[in-house]
Amino acid sequence: MSDAALARASAQIAAAQKGVPIIRAFFDAPTFTVTYVVHDPETRRAAVIDSVLTYDPASGRTSADAAEPVLAYVREQALTVDWHLETHAHADHLSAAPYLQKQLGGQIAIGAHICAVQKTFGALFNAGADFARDGSDFDHLWADGDSFSIGNLSVTVLHVPGHTPACVAYVIGDAVFVGDTMFMPDYGTARADFPGGDARTLFRSLRRILELPPETRLFMCHDYLPEGRSHYVWQTTVAEQRRANVHAHDGMSEDDFVAMREARDRTLAIPRLILPSVQVNMRAGHLPPAEDNGVVYLKIPVDQL
Repeated sequence: MSDAALARASAQIAAAQKGVPIIRAFFDAPTFTVTYVVHDPETRRAAVIDSVLTYDPASGRTSADAAEPVLAYVREQALTVDWHLETHAHADHLSAAPYLQKQLGGQIAIGAHICAVQKTFGALFNAGADFARDGSDFDHLWADGDSFSIGNLSVTVLHVPGHTPACVAYVIGDAVFVGDTMFMPDYGTARADFPGGDARTLFRSLRRILELPPETRLFMCHDYLPEGRSHYVWQTTVAEQRRANVHAHDGMSEDDFVAMREARDRTLAIPRLILPSVQVNMRAGHLPPAEDNGVVYLKIPVDQL
């Protein structure tokens, strides 16, 4: 693929031996989500990727239970957090980025196409004038091919839509954090039936990631236990995905993938936390403003999904 961002990411990976990131994963079992702390061993500058705020839908209570181990690790390692990176507006958990930002500093960032998600879901939730729909709830919006640094680590942003319009992957040293675009090889790929999702676009995003060097390490945002596996895993490689991904291995045509993905998506249930998650995550993890009685409310639109 003659793509400047992909070429830059490939070159970055080829030269990454000197700047290999230190990666620590935190698995949240209730949401099957993996949060990563990535840091440069030389400068100890860090980023937190896809953090989780614990939410109980029965009581409406939030807590920092899932985020506290992340906070403790950052402090134990004496890291300086520059970024709280979101791969997309998650539909299965609330982001803890504002909580961690308050404790640790740093900027909250996501792909620039979050504006499309905000417009769609801002309408669904009938969000008021406080909700700008222009991405300004976030501290920074990434365009495809943007580059930045975490200490001495080079980072390239790849726009990989299909699951949602705003999905991005972060290439950090020799590692790529793929969000929900793909899962472990024995589980396959993300659904593409959310508003703005598209199976054909997802296939092209998958192939974009899989054109990176074969030794590239890939880190998943989720793991679910498929039949035949008894333990959670979230790290693989481009070579392994190309060889064995049950939905996107080499030889799978775009048309066959689209037919498979669309048929499979018709059988999937709506995520349990999609309604609370999206209306919070589209605001960069901030809760909606309190109403005139001082109480914060999350809306449940009836018969809309």
